[in-house]
Amino acid sequence: MSMVKRIVVVVLALLLSFAGVTGVESFAWAHENHNWDSGSGSVTSASDGSVTMTVTATSTSAAADGSAGSGGGVVSWSQSVTTTVHPVCWYEPDRTGAEVAEWIDSRQAEKEYSVYGNWGYVMPYLRDQYPDYESYADDSEGYWYMPWCDWEYYNGDDFAEYLKLAGHFRSNGPVYVPAGQVPPEPEIDGETLARAAWDAVTIPTATIAYNPTYGDMQATIVGWDTWVWATGDTPREVQVSATAGATTATITATASMLTLQPRDGTAKCTGFGVPWSEDNDSRGTDCKIVFNRSSAHFKDSVTPVDVKVSYAISYTASDGATGTMDTHTTSATTSIPVAEIQAINTRPSTEP
Repeated sequence: MSMVKRIVVVVLALLLSFAGVTGVESFAWAHENHNWDSGSGSVTSASDGSVTMTVTATSTSAAADGSAGSGGGVVSWSQSVTTTVHPVCWYEPDRTGAEVAEWIDSRQAEKEYSVYGNWGYVMPYLRDQYPDYESYADDSEGYWYMPWCDWEYYNGDDFAEYLKLAGHFRSNGPVYVPAGQVPPEPEIDGETLARAAWDAVTIPTATIAYNPTYGDMQATIVGWDTWVWATGDTPREVQVSATAGATTATITATASMLTLQPRDGTAKCTGFGVPWSEDNDSRGTDCKIVFNRSSAHFKDSVTPVDVKVSYAISYTASDGATGTMDTHTTSATTSIPVAEIQAINTRPSTEP
């Protein structure tokens, strides 16, 4: 964590403590002296608060069916991966019921909360934070779990929004969990979940076909319109979803065209291309290359063509979160053999 973020975290902890959200000193003791598995529920969380989740993704193909201007629209690719996401806010174990009762009744808590003034103010606050703590005074196996938030795991840069999120979560106060019972599940906010889900998947890069294809090399020709179109699993739209606890996020990534960068040629592409056929030839295509030189000077006598697809990404989540992410671009390089037609002089001889 950067020094700036460390300072911000400390300031935030002080602000929340002064606001009466939770006992920072008490939690710090637990945070430094325990390493816990927070148990099992509908999500699996590790000792650092991270959550294991399953992310599923599908895409509709951009490959056309042969009709001019038509897109694929067929679900052609899917992926399911398991990954971890760290919540901005989660619960961690503090002290046992017996330890908390001793901490309060011995008035050690009063020393740690001296910022609040006299004991008459502190005690009502502690009773509110640790409701009915006396009932657990003899329990040395059950634990109080503290709400905890960390700016390091926040995806945005809006500190005011982070304070709002952290303040809301930590206002829940500690939760007592008897031995053998499942601790509180961490809460994953929709934006954090969506970004983690998108980062977990790897969508296919584009593949293409082309025409004309002459001879054994299946070569196109210098100076001709070479039709190019998307094939196979090239995604036009990708849908990604993930659930952690009570939160579900759905991410949609959409693209509108191929971007082609051929060596020794120029490309014009406003869509995903149309497969060449005699019927389509008269209708035209939205994606073509004109090569200005043969492939003879390239390795293996093929011309490299960079193929990219850029996706606009948006997300929604069950907690009301919505937003966009930075554009994602896939890149691949393919090869097209390019031949040059040589003209033959057939002028008749003028000799007698």
